[in-house]
Amino acid sequence: MDLTTRPPAIVRWTRGLEDTAALDGPVEALEPSVRSAFGTGTRASLLRGDWLGHALHPLLTDLVIGTWTSASVLDLLGGRDSAASAQKLVATGLLAAGPTAWTGWAEWSAAPGRREKRVGLVHASTNALAISVYAASWVARRRGRQGTGAGLALAGATISGFGAYLGGHLTTARKVGSRHRAYADPSAAHAVES
Repeated sequence: MDLTTRPPAIVRWTRGLEDTAALDGPVEALEPSVRSAFGTGTRASLLRGDWLGHALHPLLTDLVIGTWTSASVLDLLGGRDSAASAQKLVATGLLAAGPTAWTGWAEWSAAPGRREKRVGLVHASTNALAISVYAASWVARRRGRQGTGAGLALAGATISGFGAYLGGHLTTARKVGSRHRAYADPSAAHAVES
């Protein structure tokens, strides 16, 4: 099969998701609240990473995914002695998930079009499900059910991985993400530096 002429199934599915007009109702229902909470003023500027020069959201997603992935590595390779550390890593990811979601909503509120907003809504919903599964993992671990906690973390990783794919699609293929204007236009960088 020639991948240059026929896109892979996941690409075709993602393009179909972009075209799913049924998501417009939920997008339109959420947009005013999200814009009010995360998309305007100084709060939006901070959450989008204007002070950093580009989007803050990807940096925070690395923290969340990294701690959860590390927990699963300990679950699989660390033995019983690593159970407490794995639980702390799951908790760290859960604590970082809130600010990460806020930065994502700030980016979503500034997304340029319906296609991006549709995919972003599914991205956010998928991540909300992953957070719920990781929360259940933490509760199971807290109750001494390490095996259940580890299994839930692996399920959470699968869900989170799908959410990460959609997030990567938004930033790479759809170019959603804040950035300083100097990055978009090389001549602007020289004007800013002068």
